[in-house]
Amino acid sequence: MAISYKDSGVDVERGYKAVQLMKEHVKSTYTKGVLGDLGSFGGFFQMPEGMKQPVLVAGTDGVGTKLKYAIIADKHDTIGIDAVAMCVNDIVCQGAKPLFFLDYFATGSLSPEKVATVVSGIAEGCRQSDAALIGGETAEMPGFYPEGEYDIAGFAVGVVDKERIINGSGIKAGDVLIGLKSSGVHSNGYSLVRKLFGEDIEKLEKYDEELGAKPIDVLLTPTRIYVKSILALIEKVKVKGIAHITGGGFIENIPRIFPEGIGCEIDTSSYELPKVFKVMQNRAQITKEQMYNTFNMGIGMVVCVDKRDVKATVRQLELTGESCVVLGKTVRGKGVILK
Repeated sequence: MAISYKDSGVDVERGYKAVQLMKEHVKSTYTKGVLGDLGSFGGFFQMPEGMKQPVLVAGTDGVGTKLKYAIIADKHDTIGIDAVAMCVNDIVCQGAKPLFFLDYFATGSLSPEKVATVVSGIAEGCRQSDAALIGGETAEMPGFYPEGEYDIAGFAVGVVDKERIINGSGIKAGDVLIGLKSSGVHSNGYSLVRKLFGEDIEKLEKYDEELGAKPIDVLLTPTRIYVKSILALIEKVKVKGIAHITGGGFIENIPRIFPEGIGCEIDTSSYELPKVFKVMQNRAQITKEQMYNTFNMGIGMVVCVDKRDVKATVRQLELTGESCVVLGKTVRGKGVILK
């Protein structure tokens, strides 16, 4: 008896349909650098002109177990924004303008409508960061993923002129750290989040008095994309260093931009902590240090500037729609001191 590929669990027709459904979303991200069309074996992008020594900056990431909440809630239209955000927010820390993005979607049994919905979120994230979605991979892997579950990851490439790379090398003691507020938990720490809020969809969709909202709405809020604000800022102000606050929170990420012998002091009373973090700390019964070493604590990006540039930095960031706060300062030493 003949056994077809479809009999083994892979239906190539579903794959063809998925591509057709996502085409409109993909094309909405195309910029003038895109060459060719969706369906080629490779995506083409023409390097922009006008740079003396263009340097490519690349980053790749996923959204971790936040995906569980998208699957549990059967809400798939924003998780793609998170996938893009995690990549483009990283590369803009080096002063790089995102050029293009590639995505990877894998599942046990392909639903063309579901993958197209996920890609609609990826396309939205690309539009928010002016990155073109020029290709990707949709993998159907029967028996590998539980029924209804999937994984997504992404890869972004940007460009910066070599002489304008931001790497933190010029940071010195006495510089100022300015935080750009986050949209919420973003896409890190969800293994702990799921322990604290659980996975019962009925409870997640019920108004939580302590949280002041439905947990699922708070926990699926997409990661904020800072690309346009940061690129506009570095045209106006000399930014010495930029840290994307992801896994490891303040404690791990901020020191990554400092040269040897430099640490920082953070005034944790300089802004109002979003309620979700207060609720999680209360439920987890962990220290402030542990919270700041796990979550973004309401700050998604930190920029380091000379103290003379603080007012100009805050003004420019607010012009581009960011809510920001003066977090602290750099000092001689090592690591992060929370005050």
